[in-house]
Amino acid sequence: MQRFLFPRWVNPFLAVLGLAAIGGAGYAAVMGGLITDPETLNVGYKPEQPVPFSHALHAGQLKMDCRYCHNTVFDAAHAAVPPTATCINCHSPANADGQTALAAVRTDSPKLLPIHESWLTGKSVAWKRVHNLPEYVYFNHAAHVNSGVSCKTCHGRIDQMEVVYQHEQLSMAWCIDCHRNFKKELRPQEFVTKLDWQPPADWDDEAIEAHVQEFNINPQVHCAVCHR
Repeated sequence: MQRFLFPRWVNPFLAVLGLAAIGGAGYAAVMGGLITDPETLNVGYKPEQPVPFSHALHAGQLKMDCRYCHNTVFDAAHAAVPPTATCINCHSPANADGQTALAAVRTDSPKLLPIHESWLTGKSVAWKRVHNLPEYVYFNHAAHVNSGVSCKTCHGRIDQMEVVYQHEQLSMAWCIDCHRNFKKELRPQEFVTKLDWQPPADWDDEAIEAHVQEFNINPQVHCAVCHR
């Protein structure tokens, strides 16, 4: 039987194939290790906003409820970025005669110029998103807060942040761990937006179990829960 020999041009092809295999292995290592490491998942991400809105002042010192600005959080999948009209309720610009249509809190502050310009032109303020999940991930705010999961669980103590930053990993592993150990994150629904809430003595295992039964809370961990 005649022996089959590969043509000589195969030799450099094998070298290229070997380099591709090494490169692919390196790429897989980076994707599976560095990029998915908790320290690289945007924890601490703190973009500069067009208006220096202080949650520490508004939600902390002034005790404004989260729902005043994020008014869809109990009804929709998204918490909603507040429209300019919400800001204008307190920070109405003055007209040529110095009169304001609504409340006049710090009317002359240069920090509010983007808000006033948005109000006069009808163009939205270009707020920068802080907590940005991938497009292939489905998260429903209403499902969580109506079950008694506080804003604090995912966003941290927003009421103490001068500049909002990403407090948690928001990774798949982090979410699955919460679904598996969800009871420690529950509280009575009326305290979901009270970020400094501490569980009283009567919020014990029996009360939590009653809450779980009342609201039919049964978090799932299969893929279709978040990837739809």
